[in-house]
Formats: sequence, C-alpha cells, structure tokens
Amino acid sequence: MFNAQAAQIFRSCTGALSSRTLARSATPAVARRAALAMSSRHYSDDKSQSADKSGAQNGEAEANEKDEVEVSPETELLHKLKAEESKVADCMSRLRYLQADYLNLQRNAAREKEQARDFAISKFAKDLLETVDVLSMALKSVPKELVTPPEGSSTDATSSSSSPASAEKTPETYLRELYEGVESTQRLLLNTLFKHHVKPYDPVGEKFDPNLHEALYQVPIPGKEPGTVFDTQKVGYMIKDRVLRAAQVGVVQDTQS
Repeated sequence: MFNAQAAQIFRSCTGALSSRTLARSATPAVARRAALAMSSRHYSDDKSQSADKSGAQNGEAEANEKDEVEVSPETELLHKLKAEESKVADCMSRLRYLQADYLNLQRNAAREKEQARDFAISKFAKDLLETVDVLSMALKSVPKELVTPPEGSSTDATSSSSSPASAEKTPETYLRELYEGVESTQRLLLNTLFKHHVKPYDPVGEKFDPNLHEALYQVPIPGKEPGTVFDTQKVGYMIKDRVLRAAQVGVVQDTQS
C-alpha cells in the first residue's frame, strides 16, 4: 500500500517537471520564429523599395532615350550638313597643300633643268682653258715691236701686191702673220666660250678673295695695300655666277704682321 502511494507521488512530480521543461524550451523557439518573421518582413520591404527605385530610374532612362530619339528631321539634316562641310574643308586644305607641292616641284625641276643646261659644259670648258692659256703665253712671248707693222707698211703692201710672186717675205713678216693667226685662233675660241656664258676676269688691283683667287706667292711692295692682287699668272674664268677656275695671282704681303 505504501509502495503504491510512493510510486504515484513520484509520477506526479516527474510529470510536473517535464511540463515545466517543455514550457521553458518552447518559449525560445517561439521567440526565434517571431524574430525570423520580423527580419524576413524587413528584407522584403527593403527589396520592394530597391525594386521601386530601380524601376523609377529605368523609367527615367527610357524617357530620356525617347527624348533623344525623337529628333526633328531639320536637326538631323543640319548635323549632316555640318559633317559634310567639315569634310569639304578638309579636302580643300589637302588640295591646297598638293597644289603648293606641285608648284614647288615644277620650280625645282625648271631650276635643275636650267642649271643642267648652263653647267653641262663645265668640264669641257675647263679643259679648253688650258688651250687658251697656251695661246696667251704664245702671244705674250712675242715682243710688241716685232708684230707692230712699221710706218708705210700700207704702201709696201700695195707695192708687193703689184710686184711678182717671186718676191720673198722677211722673217718679221712671217712672224707677224703667225702672231695674227694665233691671235685670231684665241679670239675665236674665247668667242665660242662667251656663247656658253664662260667669261674671263683679271683681278689685278682687287682685294684678295679666296673664293675667286688662288694665291701663288706673296711679296712686300711699298706703297701698295697689303692683301691686294698685283700680278696675275693665269686669269680666272666664270661660267654665269659660278667660278669655273680661280685666278692664279700674286698678293702684296703685309710686313707689319
């Protein structure tokens, strides 16, 4: 009897304890469920707000695109006209540059052609100058009194022409005729060179110029300015404005240096 009462008391105590434990364990679970529900509601509200903002922005962008797309035909034609005008201006500038280059090319070609024509005989003319120098030396070697006809030579010439052909000439006459032949040859050669713009120049009395003169020697001469050309061994020659051969000269020496 006593054992049955003790077992009943024990069962009632364990039942009370189990109900309290279940009640305590159920309270945190309910709290957790409520917190999760609140957070899910807050997240859904934020998501809906962001969706509304993105929708508003997309709407504004679409409205702006519609405004940009809706351009009047006059404005479109004006833009096209400006683009074509810029193209035309670019083409005109290029055309001007090409025209200027072509004109420069024509001028350069004409100048080179003229120089080639004028200076084509430079080497040949320079070689001929040696022949002119030899003829000049031959003329200078003959004294002037031997080649100058004496007075009354005209009457002698008329008498000799009337005399028979067997009359002999004097050595002076032969020398004079030879001199006249050499002089004529030199003159003819110089005239030929003149036709091709080759001209001699004698710089005696001029200031020494290394571009035009070649100094062979220097001599101090009282009364003459130092650096002055006082003697010409070989005359110089120019072909147009270019030196074909520099003159070979003697220069007055400066004694003070």
